[in-house]
Amino acid sequence: MARQLTLKSAFSVTGKGLHTGLHLTATFKPAPAGSGIRFRRIDLEGQPELSALAEFVEQTERGTVLVKDGVTVSTIEHACAALYAAGIDNCLIEVDGPEVPILDGSAIEFCKGIEQVGLQPQDQEKDYYIVSRKVEVSDPETGASLVILPYDSFSITCLIGFKSPILYNQYARLTRMEDFGREIAPCRTFVFVREIELLLKHNLIKGGDLDNALVIYDQAIAQEELDRLADIMKVPHKPADKLGYINNRPLLFDNEPARHKLLDLTGDISLIGKPLMGHIIAMRPGHKINNQLSRLIRQEILSRP
Repeated sequence: MARQLTLKSAFSVTGKGLHTGLHLTATFKPAPAGSGIRFRRIDLEGQPELSALAEFVEQTERGTVLVKDGVTVSTIEHACAALYAAGIDNCLIEVDGPEVPILDGSAIEFCKGIEQVGLQPQDQEKDYYIVSRKVEVSDPETGASLVILPYDSFSITCLIGFKSPILYNQYARLTRMEDFGREIAPCRTFVFVREIELLLKHNLIKGGDLDNALVIYDQAIAQEELDRLADIMKVPHKPADKLGYINNRPLLFDNEPARHKLLDLTGDISLIGKPLMGHIIAMRPGHKINNQLSRLIRQEILSRP
């Protein structure tokens, strides 16, 4: 059987938080076998820790947020996806604030850090969750559904669809974890211009900009209104009659948004606390429904003798 893995040594990433706008550092450290993935808030008295498990997720709007005893760590999904894809079972992540830095809006910097320090086999065997039957969750309001089927490895098929002339139906698939770093990890998060004001009113995306997200302008608005939103986001003004993607770097893949949704799902499903053997078919996934599936699996794991 395969042995559990941790990091050979520590590495750090530094940048701003997507939602808080704070300057943050996250340091990824080796951890003992059997300890799982844990976050430690080193900026708080007593340096409280939160396990990266589905039952501690309390918020899922534009990110996955762990909460325990009033302590939060948000935007964990990209880091968790990178650790999961590398096969890392045990890692302690120290953060000096309430959020993991967003970096470029993808998981690539986490993957680079893992690759740079390397992996350390440990003295316990991996404990897989093996899917033995079809499991399904759905949300009639959004049309989202996740189905997980028995499979001899881990794979995801992801389909997304929006009522948008710019971003409509897209499809992405991951069949080999070895391809995650190249095919999925660099894909950035995205937001529609029409969503920005509401998100700001909800105290979110204070740190959002054209370097850490794909911004999709798909419904024409008055130039004055677009300029006002650009000023709020501290980005250059764009012509209001030109629809499309607004970003500093071109799309990496034609289906980069679908690949990013697959990335998010990988991070959210890792919160079952074990490597999974099964095939996930995701239709319009999002953090809320992703967590519903992870919680369902966690309940089954916890109910076992």
